[in-house]
Amino acid sequence: MDYRKCAQEIFQQVGGRENLVSAAHCATRLRLVIADNNKLNMKALENIDGVKGVFSNAGQLQLILGTGTVNKVYDEFLAVSGMTAATKEEVKAAAAARQPLPKRMVKALGDVFVPILPAIVASGLIMGLLEGLCKAFPALADSGAYTIFHLFSNAAFVFLPILVAISAARVFGGNIFLGAVIGMIMIHTDLVNAWSVADYVANGTPIPSADVWFGLYNINLTGYQGHVIPVIIAVWIMCQIEKRLHKIVPEMLDLFITPLVTVCVTGYLTLTIFGPVFSTVENWVLTGVQMLITIPFGIGAALMGAIYPLTVVCGVHHMYNVIEAGMLSSTGLNTCMPIASAANFAQGAACLAVALKTRDRKTKALALPSAMSAALGITEPAIFGVNLRLVKPLIAGMIGGAAGSVVGSMFHIGATAYGVTGLFGFLTTTDYLVPYAIELAVSFAVAFAVSWFLYKEEAPAAADTAPQVGEQPALSTQSGVVGCPMAGKVIPMADIPDATFAAGVLGEGCGIEPAEGRVVAPFDGVVTTVADTRHALGLSSPDGMELLIHVGINTVELAGEGFTLHCAEGDTVKAGQVLLDVDLDRIRKGGYSTTTAVLLTNAEDLGEPTVALGQHREGEPILTIPAAVPAK
Repeated sequence: MDYRKCAQEIFQQVGGRENLVSAAHCATRLRLVIADNNKLNMKALENIDGVKGVFSNAGQLQLILGTGTVNKVYDEFLAVSGMTAATKEEVKAAAAARQPLPKRMVKALGDVFVPILPAIVASGLIMGLLEGLCKAFPALADSGAYTIFHLFSNAAFVFLPILVAISAARVFGGNIFLGAVIGMIMIHTDLVNAWSVADYVANGTPIPSADVWFGLYNINLTGYQGHVIPVIIAVWIMCQIEKRLHKIVPEMLDLFITPLVTVCVTGYLTLTIFGPVFSTVENWVLTGVQMLITIPFGIGAALMGAIYPLTVVCGVHHMYNVIEAGMLSSTGLNTCMPIASAANFAQGAACLAVALKTRDRKTKALALPSAMSAALGITEPAIFGVNLRLVKPLIAGMIGGAAGSVVGSMFHIGATAYGVTGLFGFLTTTDYLVPYAIELAVSFAVAFAVSWFLYKEEAPAAADTAPQVGEQPALSTQSGVVGCPMAGKVIPMADIPDATFAAGVLGEGCGIEPAEGRVVAPFDGVVTTVADTRHALGLSSPDGMELLIHVGINTVELAGEGFTLHCAEGDTVKAGQVLLDVDLDRIRKGGYSTTTAVLLTNAEDLGEPTVALGQHREGEPILTIPAAVPAK
């Protein structure tokens, strides 16, 4: 594909430089932060060659380009837009700053839990595999190996508050080691382990307590094992205190006073006020979700399975991580995971129906791999690239997700981890393999059938001959006409800042002050010469024109640096075909002029050309000769 053209079209359809805040890319997507979404031409963006999908998420405009392509388009996009490269984190920060407060809060939760996901997944998978092996080989449960691996399997859950505290400190801008200390305080061995409270109650043993705040009230000295929300709140408070102390404490005392005050104040507030309050709130939330899932006839589960894709669209699906982590820590079983699996698998099935039914090659090329990705638990390509854009497949997936979630609720399926769905979910649902398979089958069948029935491919719209804003003109050859090889301002030949060109020694023509670093064929013809340093090209046309395109003045001294050639001597080319990409900034940094000479070297045989001065886009006529065929 033409990476430069793709980048230019994206730049045009997002509203130009004034509408761009920041730009970065990941492995598959170009990520942009836009100033005003009303200036976007989403339909035009979706139709750009090379763009496989467009969606807006978490304040970012994300264009799916694919591995290996996105980095090339990104480099061209920076050159076209004049922007500087940004990291994904910088783009996320810029996008986050433009989001409403509720969305920023949900995003913060996602940022806390996503980094610790590998630890949770590893522990959950080990737990699931151990349980599966013990069913197949019961004697394994009495072995030393089982004891050791069982220790591995629950380590992340035993010390989850510490993992959450470290991650939260990073997100909220505090010292991660102070965050770890707060997490350790909340599960300190001097406190009664939260999982042992039931035993104390059953045995009639009083839970140790302490009077606080000058004897105003007593608190139970209970740890926060199995809790995550109180930990996040505690670390957020810690970060606010720490950052304010850094501002007011003299630098020579900062190392001693700030950590001391931060830990003491945060720890006391947490154990005496915020911990008890928010642990109660968290228990209410977990109880409410579990009650919703167990509503008779699977009504609650169906509702959650249906709306799950919408939370992905809104970018708030990471809030489920809090609930799932709380479930795993308190009961050891994640009953939300089957709902997410049903929803994800159903979206993949709906996308697959589109892939098999569509006749549009671009849609098929996007939908098929996206469906496979969704089956493995990664649904963004399917949802944003296909289903949301076409609407009906999204609805079909929601219906399929609701149906599958009902099955999951009926069988009371649970998992030993979060963050693992789809086919990989079999590894964390070893106690429910058959019911889980039935759930996925129901989700798939319902979503696929409904999507196949609802999706009707629209007939191609009639071609609109009127030029669209920012649209590249169709280039064609006219006898005796030279199209503009580089978008920019056409100037008289005499104004070219080189005496040889300006005097017409090498031919008659004009100069171009380029706006973009791309050279295209100005007519159908043959490439006759290519300079070793790639800064100059010669072409000939069937009607006898011989043209020299010389990019920049004295750019031979760059020895080819900044020039990327896309043609070779002897190549037959079509008007508009990209011949050369040029790094205009590299030329300027070298102290050279970017003015490009476009000269008819055999003008004495054809007659003096007429020059069209002013701003021109690629392909627009700039030189016209009186004779189409050279004189004998």
